Amino acid sequence: MKKFLRWFFCLHWLLQTSTQDWKGEAVKVPDGDTLHVKQGKKTVKVRLYGVDCPESKQKYGDQATEFARKLLLGKKVRVEALHTDQYGRTVGLVSRGRKMLNRELVRAGYAWVYPAYCRKQPLCGELSKLEQRAKIKKAGLWRDNRPM
Repeated sequence: MKKFLRWFFCLHWLLQTSTQDWKGEAVKVPDGDTLHVKQGKKTVKVRLYGVDCPESKQKYGDQATEFARKLLLGKKVRVEALHTDQYGRTVGLVSRGRKMLNRELVRAGYAWVYPAYCRKQPLCGELSKLEQRAKIKKAGLWRDNRPM
């Protein structure tokens, strides 16, 4: 019985922590770090993992949104769903071909790494390096001395 329970809890843990990849079409980009992806007959709201963009009404918010729209809107994307947040959104990595939106926003200076939530390695280390490069280049929001 102990072996069964141990096996059961290990399997349960693996299922809870595993990622789930799926494909769909990006049908709406309300802001830089959130998009709606149509998967079959349903539309899923996806929040980008590990990054944060300025809100639409903040400086560079519109540019971050436009950057994400140009990269993904109306295109087929792959979502690596990592978990669901407290608002019911899927939190994950979103890619089109070899370009991952999470990474490209940071590289372009339209997002910063969200250290409190970015724990997946080596990805979060890579994102931090890209953020440092964007700061050095004064790309996007890093043109300001104190970006919000």
